[in-house]
Amino acid sequence: MTEPATSWSADDRLRRPARMRTIRLGRLRITYIPDGQVALKPRGWLPDTTDADWAPYRDHLDDHGNLVAGIGALLVQRGRRALLIDAGVGPIDLPDNPANPMIGAMRGGQLLDNLAGVDGLRGIEAVAITHLHFDHIGWALHPAPGGDRSPFHGVRHYIGEYEWNWWRSLTPAMVDTFPAWAKAGVLTSPILDTIADTRLITHGATIFPGVRATIVPGHSTGHMTFTISSCRQRMIVLGDALHTPVQVRHPEWPSASDYAPAEAAHHRTQLINQLADTGDLAFGVHFADVPFGHVQRNNTGRTTWVPYD
Repeated sequence: MTEPATSWSADDRLRRPARMRTIRLGRLRITYIPDGQVALKPRGWLPDTTDADWAPYRDHLDDHGNLVAGIGALLVQRGRRALLIDAGVGPIDLPDNPANPMIGAMRGGQLLDNLAGVDGLRGIEAVAITHLHFDHIGWALHPAPGGDRSPFHGVRHYIGEYEWNWWRSLTPAMVDTFPAWAKAGVLTSPILDTIADTRLITHGATIFPGVRATIVPGHSTGHMTFTISSCRQRMIVLGDALHTPVQVRHPEWPSASDYAPAEAAHHRTQLINQLADTGDLAFGVHFADVPFGHVQRNNTGRTTWVPYD
């Protein structure tokens, strides 16, 4: 693996979109594949915070005062085999809506071009989904340019059984109780049925050499993380258990997008403590241009995200 960055706080990686990055984990080659980005409005996305809370974290905010969140996927290669974790958002271009307190402009659609530029990639044998929010399953539903099917049509899609069943159980009456921001992204059963090859998995399932699923609910009902292991090295794919490196310092700050905020905060704290104790690498898909990193705990017990490459 590459060496930890020593001057990351002096540049603007915390406030710019993530670029393509590759690391080695034992025998595995792991690459972040960007699809796009979304602006997160800090006081709306993390609604328990104040302007004073954000004063120490201005280096995380862009010129408009927003968090810059990457949208993309993680490619895991072992020789000629390849697994994709999450599937980006797909071709989308949404301007900022000032009436939306949570998100600003969102753009996607780069995933396929970026995958085409990966050395030695012969094809994707499976796609694993952390949870069924549209910015994580986009290209599993959108047709490829010039076609009428997903670019991953016929590829195995690993989805948590509880997550899958919960979304398919939604009724119009249940959706009516959702906040306005959530209603627009509801994936109905007919939409989910367009995924041709779905393999439902449970806690502890191994889906690829060295890749194991863990249920970490809270952000969604059946949200999953994935632990990647090779040659005694490990990395945890966080999914949306955390959305920003700031939450490593403040796991108690809930996201307005969390289905069960208290449960999400509990599991977020557990993950952060685990990473600080073990020194394992982690991957945060929405962590601006610092998606790979470690959790470091100082002598007062405070935890911080330390970018790794």
